[in-house]
Amino acid sequence: MRSPKDFFAPLALGAPNPIREVPIRPSRMIHFFDPSNEKMRSKIPAIAPSVDILLGNLEDAVAADNKEAARNGLVEVGRGWVNGETQLWTRVNSLDSPWFIDDVFTLVSEIGEKLDVIMVPKVEGAEDIHYVDQLLAQLEAKASLSRPILIHAILETARGVANVEEICGASPRMQGLSLGPADLAADRRMKTTRVGGGHPGYLVRQDPAEGVEDRDRFTFQQDLWHYTISRMVDACGSFGILPFYGPFGDIADVLACEDQFRNAYLLGCVGAWSLHPVQIDIAKKVFSPEPSEVEWAMHVISEMGDGTGAVMIDGKMQDDATVKQCHVIVNLARELSAKDPELASSYGF
Repeated sequence: MRSPKDFFAPLALGAPNPIREVPIRPSRMIHFFDPSNEKMRSKIPAIAPSVDILLGNLEDAVAADNKEAARNGLVEVGRGWVNGETQLWTRVNSLDSPWFIDDVFTLVSEIGEKLDVIMVPKVEGAEDIHYVDQLLAQLEAKASLSRPILIHAILETARGVANVEEICGASPRMQGLSLGPADLAADRRMKTTRVGGGHPGYLVRQDPAEGVEDRDRFTFQQDLWHYTISRMVDACGSFGILPFYGPFGDIADVLACEDQFRNAYLLGCVGAWSLHPVQIDIAKKVFSPEPSEVEWAMHVISEMGDGTGAVMIDGKMQDDATVKQCHVIVNLARELSAKDPELASSYGF
């Protein structure tokens, strides 16, 4: 049994001290690219400033015979990385794969100072995080890194969802979680072949009514992922880390992508994955508060004074709870404005 005091001590002699709070930085989209693709690598200087997080993907979307090329390509990107506020992440191969060890050894030793976060797929329990945590500490010490690399876990199995709270609290390195809907659907034996989003068969139907034929009864499509996202958001909030929606696979359906991202935003997610450049602007739009929303929140905060009691503003009751909600919106707007002057101007900052 470890003492709580030990939780913030390095796990290896010479490793950097663990962080005590997750850095809050703009994280509206995690934009994936394949580092084995030279054409994609050549576009990095143009794309990087336009995204909050750029992620070199080494896992599922990379063919087995391209794994080493992807790893080496990411090292090349990392060595030349000078993109200011944009974070550089990687998704390594899963812990049960033959590539995971070489991914971590190579990346920490070669570009550890440039990497902000390592995304770990198919995390099923705290033991997976403990393993990566210890390994990273040893490699950081060996590489003489000045700061710890954080861990982001993907929920892609039923067991991972069942253990989500212990995953969130497994290490001070935990930066956040992402929903992995495709692998999770397969692991749960869900009957959908879609990558994220809804399904027309998952619905509720209007009750029978006199004079209304069955074929005319309204139906309303439901969200397959509402429960899982809500549970993930609650677990992340309990441990002070950040929840993200994962991929939306239908690149052409930009409207449904925006709807799914907005659902996740309203439930508490800070961002989502973007798999194609068209999804970057969708995520930027959805995960940034509307200017009118920010204006209203600032108005409520101003009218509430010290934030206690209750007042009527434009016919609506506002109290200390609504002030807290308003501070969430305004604080997010200020954080995003620090990186995005155009957004700051729209907010009047």
